[in-house]
Amino acid sequence: MAGKKRIAVRRVDCSSLASMVAYGESYSIAVPAHAAERFVNEASTSSAVPVRSATARKGGALRLAYFVSHPIQYQAPLLRRIAQERDIDLTVFFSSDLSVRGYHDRGFGVRVEWDVPLVDGYRHEFLPRLRDRDTLGFAKPLNYGIFQRLRRGGFDAAWVFGYSRLACLQAIFAARCLGIPVLMRTDSALFDRVRTKSTLLVKSVMLRLLRPWIRTVVSAGSANTDYWKHYLGQDFPVFTMPYAVDNEFYRQGAMEAALQREEFRRELGLDAGRPVILCASKLTRDKGCMDLIEAYIRLSARSGLDPHAYLLVVGDGEERASLEARARASGLSGIHFLGFRNQTELPRFYDLCDVFVLPSHHDAWGLVINEVMNAGRAVVVTDRVGCFPDLIHEGLTGFVYPAGNIGALAGAVERLLGDPALRTSMGENSLRLIQQYSFEQDVAGLRKALAFAVPGFVA
Repeated sequence: MAGKKRIAVRRVDCSSLASMVAYGESYSIAVPAHAAERFVNEASTSSAVPVRSATARKGGALRLAYFVSHPIQYQAPLLRRIAQERDIDLTVFFSSDLSVRGYHDRGFGVRVEWDVPLVDGYRHEFLPRLRDRDTLGFAKPLNYGIFQRLRRGGFDAAWVFGYSRLACLQAIFAARCLGIPVLMRTDSALFDRVRTKSTLLVKSVMLRLLRPWIRTVVSAGSANTDYWKHYLGQDFPVFTMPYAVDNEFYRQGAMEAALQREEFRRELGLDAGRPVILCASKLTRDKGCMDLIEAYIRLSARSGLDPHAYLLVVGDGEERASLEARARASGLSGIHFLGFRNQTELPRFYDLCDVFVLPSHHDAWGLVINEVMNAGRAVVVTDRVGCFPDLIHEGLTGFVYPAGNIGALAGAVERLLGDPALRTSMGENSLRLIQQYSFEQDVAGLRKALAFAVPGFVA
């Protein structure tokens, strides 16, 4: 392999940034020779670095390093909000810039270029990297320079999103060697997907090994808290930093869309007065959109007529062709596939709908529910959507049904379509509830976690 060499990483104490990844097993990857030298040189210096106490922090703002895979449309406004805290000096380190330059999203099946600012309003840096293409994986891209950046930056805390990527483990390991407390955050839930026994065993062992290296966890919600308590122990410190979206953006967008609702309806070719069922999602098998198609067809069979309501499917992906084929075979005219829509377009659809359905077979949280609740709409979700214990109060903000149970889904939708007053009250309750899941609550939770992890910082 011309111009390249393979570097092998084995378990040692502080002599390798990737030692904890393999737990005694070799892990080798092909990289250009000059990059391999830099990667190894960084790792080899770490054992000589003295561990410093968090109490060494002196006056001024707390210096917080945040490590995440790439600029994420949901996180960008939160990071801007955190950057406004006078006593938190935030620097965000991204592994990849794929979302900024545009990329082919495997879930949506189309090229995505977000139409909202992703990196404005907060200090950030793209880590040096190799193999940075259109996909993210365990070692894709391969980052280096993390240890030096933490050391030079004099950071008081490292906040890491996830643990399933090499860059996350590098950041945790480098922070450990430098005596910097680590805050961990993911959106995982115990029920979010089916895993093999061997996978669960590896996860359990891995998190048990990581436990001493993580100072605290900032949890996305109830299901995420259960996840961390399960793997790290009931006594492990967890602070709630609820999953949130830019509530003002979606609430204001829906209010503005309401003024043009009938014009938008005509633009889509929809008859006035007919209710609208909406699903906005990646069209992949695990999102369960076929269940919704089948439930809609059942509603037709019960009445012997084309359902009075429309079913709008916003999104794209590998399942779209089969979903469209099933819709055509049903002979029903009310199903419309509207393709991928960008962030600024979504509030119009949320305002237009009467009922929103997320039929996922597993979804770690489902931030689209936060979005649509800002439009004051009733929602129906499965019991495999991570937000349901927090956001779906049965009969008050929406309904929860067992994932894959088409009959239960059809029943929930039918009940809402037949009771406009119930839809209205659920929508009002949803709008009130979602205000409790805001960036202000996120900042408050983060501050409490930092106060726990860094002596001298006041929440």
